[in-house]
Amino acid sequence: MPAAKKLTEAEVNEHLGKRKDWALVGGKLHREFTCKDFVAAFGKMTSVALVAESMNHHPEWFNVWNKVVIDLNTHSVKGISNLDFELATKIDEIFGG
Repeated sequence: MPAAKKLTEAEVNEHLGKRKDWALVGGKLHREFTCKDFVAAFGKMTSVALVAESMNHHPEWFNVWNKVVIDLNTHSVKGISNLDFELATKIDEIFGG
């Protein structure tokens, strides 16, 4: 797994242009998902957890019933890194969006 590289504001904005459903909120990449029900939401969170663990890059997230809220940033670089966008892409694939 490549090392985390802190992205410049211009690089973050460029990547955000490719990830239309993600936004920068409070210095973190932010996205909310709505699933069919709790089991579907938790199942997708489990899939994300396995990917995140394999990357050693873990999301901050919140779940209530069918809603999953995910925030990504990289503590080791004190900002947004290449790993955040890599994980965001994989999360989009898992959630089907």
